[in-house]
Amino acid sequence: MGKVLVLYDSRTGNTKLMAEYVAEGARLVESAEVRLRHISEADGQDLLWADGVAVGSPTHMGQPSWQMKKWWDECGVWGQADGRLGAVFSSEGGHAGGAMMTCLSLLLILMNFGILVLGVTDYAYYCYTLHYGATTVRQPRVEGDIAACRELGRRLALAVRAGHINLREDHETGPAMHSEKPADWS
Repeated sequence: MGKVLVLYDSRTGNTKLMAEYVAEGARLVESAEVRLRHISEADGQDLLWADGVAVGSPTHMGQPSWQMKKWWDECGVWGQADGRLGAVFSSEGGHAGGAMMTCLSLLLILMNFGILVLGVTDYAYYCYTLHYGATTVRQPRVEGDIAACRELGRRLALAVRAGHINLREDHETGPAMHSEKPADWS
């Protein structure tokens, strides 16, 4: 069984609808357990529960919302999420509005937490790729937008079906912190 967290922020409901389609896609995988959470309802324990996480944010000037960034800054589980799998999605106000940049920023956040990012090489629909994540202009209204969101969730659930990857030895509990500064550092 794979556990998937779909974590999102949304101001207008566009990214929320994307998140619902991502969760729907994840539920297509037999035995997938899915949690859909707005960042105001989620905490670090939701992330630790999951084998994989799909993270969605509206695009604000080519970046994730400040609320999404704040959630990751304050969730309190940095160094404990290693080996989970992650994917991202974003809505934007218009074409070329920066959603790809938002996806790349979200991927960088996941990588900083030790989450292995998932790229999807297949087309989800005619002219809809998911290389860096699913994106829509405003609300996902057309079949291609919806198919992209569902496929992102389905692919993540397939990837985590066997559980997250243990990147530490059993006795290791968190990131290695070297407390002594080397002599040659000034």
